[in-house]
Amino acid sequence: MAKVELTPLRPWDDFFPSSERFAKPDVKDLAKWNNRVVSNLLYYQTNYLALAVVVFLIVGFLNPLGMFTAMAVVSGVFLGSLWAGENRAAINNFKRQNPTAFVIAIMVASYIVISMLGSVMVFMSAITLPLALIFAHASFRLRNMKNKLENKIEGAGLKRSPMGILLEALGQQEENFQKIQSFLEGKLKE
Repeated sequence: MAKVELTPLRPWDDFFPSSERFAKPDVKDLAKWNNRVVSNLLYYQTNYLALAVVVFLIVGFLNPLGMFTAMAVVSGVFLGSLWAGENRAAINNFKRQNPTAFVIAIMVASYIVISMLGSVMVFMSAITLPLALIFAHASFRLRNMKNKLENKIEGAGLKRSPMGILLEALGQQEENFQKIQSFLEGKLKE
């Protein structure tokens, strides 16, 4: 098993190049769109982390107590959902069959608990804003050859990253691992 490595911070001109490297995703082909998002999440994970940290810091300075409350609630709901997904067959099946709905359920549950605690605006600005920016970039940014190569290396298990571990826990990469494993097994038989 490969050790966990943080990917390098991608240069600004690679992360946010000219407009020809962005395109509207094909909403009719959800598998292709999901593949683009997952690939970009893996490739630009350090840039996304930097973006989220900047937004967290700004909101944290403006409302530290609300920020702490929002982080504690989201962490608790996320860890609880991962535990339930591993220990409850029905939830695990739902997570495998509907990974996007599972993530949305985590966000909705977090929102409901935070609204009870009165920190909704902190949640919206500190957690939802970076997630929305990251999802928009990952959806619209076209992949390049280096991006595809890095994702194949991670998918084959030769390299592990924090985002890869998170996506695996959310059930987003299992089919990619199976495709790569089938491909490698086919090549070994030849």
